Formats: sequence, structure tokens, C-alpha cells
Amino acid sequence: MTPGCSPPPRFAVCIRNDGSEDLVVRRIYSVLTDADAEAKGFLRVIDESDEDYLYPAACFVELHLASEVEQALLAAV
Repeated sequence: MTPGCSPPPRFAVCIRNDGSEDLVVRRIYSVLTDADAEAKGFLRVIDESDEDYLYPAACFVELHLASEVEQALLAAV
């Protein structure tokens, strides 16, 4: 990634919520890049509270989507 450029959008689907009320299983979430958190097994996710929090990466499967789908998801937020 070149300096000054934002990272590409990332999305993940929740496959379990481990009792968290701010995650809904089978819902798609935006993922923010956080290399430190990911190195420790966490993802920084914008959850149902519309805030970003760290959740165990095991609760999600990252999605690799066509650019048209990514743009549609970003427009829906």
C-alpha cells in the first residue's frame, strides 16, 4: 500500500458471537485493518453499536468479494 492511501475495504461474516449482544451470527461486518490486533488473533470490527471493537478472529470468516459487491456494501452503510 502506498503512503496516504487507505486500505481496501474488508468484510467478514460472523459465524458465532460467543454471547456478545453486539454481534449477529450470519451478518456481514466491516473490518478495519489493525495489524497488532490481528497478530494476537483479533479483528477490529464495526459492530451493531456502530463502533469498532476487537473480537476474536475465530468468530468471523473474512469475505473476498467482487469489487461491485464491495461497493454495494459500502454504499449501504
